[in-house]
Amino acid sequence: MNGRVLIIAGSDSGGGAGIQADIKTVTMLGGYASTAVTCVTAQNTLGVSDIHSIPPKMVYEQIKSVLEDIGTDVIKTGMLYSAEIIKAVDRALEDFQYTGDLIVDPVMVATSGAQLLNHDGIALYKELLLPRATLVTPNVPELETLTGRTIVSEEDLITAAEALLLAGTKAVVAKGGHLQEELDIVRNFYISQDSRFSFEADRLPSRNTHGTGCTLASALAVSLAQEMPLYEACERANNFVSRAIEQAPNLGKGAGPMGHAQARG
Repeated sequence: MNGRVLIIAGSDSGGGAGIQADIKTVTMLGGYASTAVTCVTAQNTLGVSDIHSIPPKMVYEQIKSVLEDIGTDVIKTGMLYSAEIIKAVDRALEDFQYTGDLIVDPVMVATSGAQLLNHDGIALYKELLLPRATLVTPNVPELETLTGRTIVSEEDLITAAEALLLAGTKAVVAKGGHLQEELDIVRNFYISQDSRFSFEADRLPSRNTHGTGCTLASALAVSLAQEMPLYEACERANNFVSRAIEQAPNLGKGAGPMGHAQARG
């Protein structure tokens, strides 16, 4: 396998999102996935019914165990859930002097509306993680939360992404799907200090979109671990998500999981 990705995220018992989607994505794209589990959720396609947080010390020890032995080329974070866990992640990165790429998917609220990050955690995202991040991948509600801005247009989306750059983030993939629900395309924007471009995909008429954010961020992470140029990494990640939606197994009664294994080709 080519390209190591350490995933720091929560577990989804339904297998559609979270660390399960991350592992599937990295594996299907030819990389090696190691993990540090931050919390365990009881959830399915209809929503999240319960969350159990892993003790921050255990999160730290998982990261330590991986970095001391296997190592990683890229770290990707998903659901961190609490300020205490964010502090543990930051301390691990500091203690092990991690200088590689850090892909931050700022998971805050589930599609069902369940709160996946507390208020103190949002403040620490800004203070600790954004300045460390190589790339942040927020959707519209997450970008509004991180910047305090209202986003109703693509111009607003780009301006908010630029605000994250001022907060110290090196680059942002701002996902515009929430703005374009009546359109036939989904357009995302890559924005950094010295480069910007958009990449898009057809909006597919499917209910099987659980885990799209996790999957996109993990596809970006493994592509960067494999030293793929940024534009190609964005195109590859976007295409993988589209294929996974098209090949979904159509499970459950709500927002179904995607077909990660079938999307490999």
